[in-house]
Amino acid sequence: MTVAAIVEIPSPAELFQRVEASFARQGLMQHWGARLLRVEHGLCEVALPYSDRITQQQGGFHGGAMGALADIAAGYAGLTVAPAGMEVTTVEFKINFLAAFQGGELRAVGRVLKSGKRLIITAADVQHVAADGKVTDCAVMQQTLMPVPKTY
Repeated sequence: MTVAAIVEIPSPAELFQRVEASFARQGLMQHWGARLLRVEHGLCEVALPYSDRITQQQGGFHGGAMGALADIAAGYAGLTVAPAGMEVTTVEFKINFLAAFQGGELRAVGRVLKSGKRLIITAADVQHVAADGKVTDCAVMQQTLMPVPKTY
C-alpha cells in the first residue's frame, strides 16, 4: 500500500510574505517603483507606474520594461508553487506586444499553467491602466521556470 505525500499549501499571508521578501531584493523593480499588488497560490500581480526611467525613444513604455514586468509577475506566481527553501529562475520566455502606451501604469498578472518538479510553466498578461481607469491589453507572455535552491 502506498501513502501519497500530503503537500501543504501555505496560507495567503505566508505566500504574500514569501514573495514580498524576494520582491524587496529586486533592485530593478525597486529602481523603477514597481509594486506588488496581489499574491495567491499560482498567481501574482505587479504594477509599474509610468516614468522616464522606463520609456523608449517615442515616450512610451519600453518593451524591455513590459517584458521585465511580465517576467517578474509570472516568476513570482511560479514561486508560490515552488517547495520551501527554493527560488525560481527563468529558463526562457516569449512575449507578444499588442499595443504601446504612455502615462498611467502597467499591471502584469502572472499565473501558473503547469507545475512540475523540474519545470514550472507560467503565463502573464500585461495591461495598461490609463489615468481615467480605462484598461487595455498590451502584452502576453509565456515562460518556463526552473526551481533552484535559495542562496540568501
